[in-house]
Amino acid sequence: MASYRKPVIGVPASILEVGENQIPAHTSGKRIIDSLVTFANCIPLIIPARVDTSDTSSLLDNFDGFFLSGGRANVEPHHYGAPPFPPDEITDTDRDNTVLPLIRGCIERKMPLLGVCRGIQEMNIAMGGTLYYRVNEVEGKDDHRMPRGIDVTQEEVFQLRHLVALTPGGLFQQLAQADEVKVNSLHGQAIDRIADAYNVEATTVEDNVIEGIRLKNDPTFTVGVQWHTEWKPEEPDHFLSRKLYEEFGKAAQEYFNHKS
Repeated sequence: MASYRKPVIGVPASILEVGENQIPAHTSGKRIIDSLVTFANCIPLIIPARVDTSDTSSLLDNFDGFFLSGGRANVEPHHYGAPPFPPDEITDTDRDNTVLPLIRGCIERKMPLLGVCRGIQEMNIAMGGTLYYRVNEVEGKDDHRMPRGIDVTQEEVFQLRHLVALTPGGLFQQLAQADEVKVNSLHGQAIDRIADAYNVEATTVEDNVIEGIRLKNDPTFTVGVQWHTEWKPEEPDHFLSRKLYEEFGKAAQEYFNHKS
């Protein structure tokens, strides 16, 4: 008789400096973990951003899916053939080197994968796509960055800012049961050339920035979104975010059931 357990989801950490002494730490957000537990019905485990690429296969053996969260740092441009960042740009080399091979491994194994914000950008880069460095400096594109300042509240940071058009007949349209949804926006970079491996699932109405992708002929659930799904998925205005978690969790459960 096959055993039952909830699917185990790997959540690669970001390196952030914390505390008064700015000590580097492997981190992930509380809302990210809570949303996976509550809405994907899974067991999330944070993975240190220091995995030797030779260990990728062994790491994948222990999980039923991966969730790629947002992060303060941008993926270093040499991964997609772009000019180097300015010296003051924040980077996270350890996360880059951990996550990009994991994405390719997930796709090869048909393992469920959900990427959010930086996560969708990592998914695109891993399969050969490119990014806009600062989308707000691209002609015809809007400013997608979050508001900043000591008086800015979390509600203001995560407010619904962009109307997003969902691809007709796509997964997002089916889940949302709508042609358009409104989403939050906290990113400076964005997908430029989409990797051949993906289809576009969503774009901003105002400036046609890619906000959602899915693997072509996806045998499981391989999805990326540019907005932050972890912000209040329990509320009606964030219905699509909640549905994405639910479908991701179902796919991960099926993956575990099949391999067990």
